[in-house]
Amino acid sequence: MSAVREHTSASARPLVPLWIAVWMSAVAGLLMSLAFPSLGVWPLAPVAIAMMLVCLDGRRMWSALLVGSVYGIAFFSLLVSWTARYLGPVPWIALTVVEGVLTGVALLLVSLAYRWIPRVWPRARPVLLPVIVAALWTVHELFLGNWPYGGFPWARLGMTQADGPFAQVASWIGVSGLSFLLVLVVALLVQAVRLRFWRRPAVLVVPVVVALAMLVLPQFPTTHAGSMRIAAVQGNGPTGYFDTREQYSVIDAQLKATEPLEGERADLVVWPEGGIDYDPFQDQPTARRLNRVVSWLDAPLLANTATERGKDIFNTSFLWTKDGTAAQLHDKRHPVPFGEYVPDRAFYNALAPDLIGLIGREYTPGTNPPYVKVGTVGVGLAICFDVIYDEVIREGVQDGAQVLVFQTNNADFRGTDENLQQLAFARMRAIETGRSVVNISTVGTSQIMRPDGSTVATLNADEAGALLENVELRSGLTAGVLLGPWIQLALVVFGLGALVAAGAMSWRRR
Repeated sequence: MSAVREHTSASARPLVPLWIAVWMSAVAGLLMSLAFPSLGVWPLAPVAIAMMLVCLDGRRMWSALLVGSVYGIAFFSLLVSWTARYLGPVPWIALTVVEGVLTGVALLLVSLAYRWIPRVWPRARPVLLPVIVAALWTVHELFLGNWPYGGFPWARLGMTQADGPFAQVASWIGVSGLSFLLVLVVALLVQAVRLRFWRRPAVLVVPVVVALAMLVLPQFPTTHAGSMRIAAVQGNGPTGYFDTREQYSVIDAQLKATEPLEGERADLVVWPEGGIDYDPFQDQPTARRLNRVVSWLDAPLLANTATERGKDIFNTSFLWTKDGTAAQLHDKRHPVPFGEYVPDRAFYNALAPDLIGLIGREYTPGTNPPYVKVGTVGVGLAICFDVIYDEVIREGVQDGAQVLVFQTNNADFRGTDENLQQLAFARMRAIETGRSVVNISTVGTSQIMRPDGSTVATLNADEAGALLENVELRSGLTAGVLLGPWIQLALVVFGLGALVAAGAMSWRRR
């Protein structure tokens, strides 16, 4: 009992002085960014988590906010540095500061848990406290992924594991569930050190068992459902925002890269996001070019461009058929704020009129399913950054998708880590859903992936070319798809509920 009291009183004190915690949190942010591509050193992610938990343990509100914000700013400044590629430092700095400060605010919950839980439940330290901390870390990821303006779920811990040994866990409990377990193992180990595991080796049992279970767990099984011969074409045309282009230069680049496939057998041809200059439903020369592709390969073409319906503009993928039109459409669900539309335009225009003035179009969020059917085969869709939103991927698979196609335009981020980060997210989606993925970019890198995330074929960045492969089809839903949203809800309710209960009990005792 005296040991419990000793550790309870110690929990009220920070483990490290504030000045050390500030430096440690900055280093943790650096290490976490290196866990993402291009380097993708996945073991650095748990190291960064451990450093942050040590920095947050015992901190009061303002120092915890400082430490969390320093971590967030250091992390995002490196992770999303590609936002400065063409538009300069203002968007990069703005996104970094906003996401960094929101990270600090959200990680306050973790610091409060370290203060309140041992105070009201002294015996919770070995296991229950780490479980609550891991749940609250996941709450912080969900918070950033949903707010503001639809959120930015680009920096989720589970996504660092695309090439790591724990990736298959996402097929059982989803990406958020994987984030939770990673933090849980680290938090358990941190507590084991605090409880002097060399005197009480039993405290290592739970983290070791959880880590081993994650390591040996196989991918959730799905059912082989045949194959589909898919051609994916990377035109490497002038698709960047500031690229100089002539009339029809983008679609002509796609046509040129598609020409070598003429006479080959294909069930589906896929072009990237923004692979067409004009709306084929309103521009006949564009429609004729699409008819030519369908005729060459005697297969429908899944293409993408901006379309207008009434007063609304959409980022639209459509299945162009030999009938000379497309009856199946999907509009991007999450247009990118300050990229495809400007929220609160009058306010931001007053702050940065030159930058805001560059964004002339206002894309409308889509409401139609992320799914098309090619013959008897269901194809799930995600347009560019929609790949990071769980509900888009889940809806396509639940609608019957046997293969996933992700179309993107990375031309504004040539030479940066953005495309490789997005490619890693696509790999995690393959593993999570048990589906093959065709990830096609305007300028690369493009890949076709197996359901286990391994690579079938690649087109390197900054070169035109085409992939033509027999892509495996799968049916059946993984537990990650079915349980993922419920696990997220359970973690939010449990984490916040436990924290609120502990806070109320602590306040009453004081």
